[in-house]
Amino acid sequence: MSDDTLNLLKECDSGTKTAVNSIREVLDNVKNEDLLSILTDSLKAHEKLGNDIHKQLSEHGEDGKEPPVMARMGSWMKINFKLLENPTDKTVAGLMTDGCNMGIKQLSVYINKYPTADKAAKSLAEKLINEEISLLEKLRAFL
Repeated sequence: MSDDTLNLLKECDSGTKTAVNSIREVLDNVKNEDLLSILTDSLKAHEKLGNDIHKQLSEHGEDGKEPPVMARMGSWMKINFKLLENPTDKTVAGLMTDGCNMGIKQLSVYINKYPTADKAAKSLAEKLINEEISLLEKLRAFL
């Protein structure tokens, strides 16, 4: 496995873990059943992509990548402080929209940073971007 492939997969792994943790963090605050369904479906999609990514890494004897501690702490603080201040579905949708935008941007950076990654790794990264775009579009109705 090339270094670019390995690095791209590890960054995707970290990204799926961040998304899963963030979605789980807000679920108990969601009141609207449609929003809850959208987030639950996206959680399942992110978990599946994470499993696919981890499988690729494991097949090559590699471990995944945990999100950086400071990023996890910052995300947790932002989510919890915003929801403490204004515990509404609109706040949840706004937080998740920010996360989607950040995910799309970071994944795009990594695809460009690791241009010789193999097709399978790039495909997983693109699927992850598409999941973020899909969630972003669905969240608009709740902003």
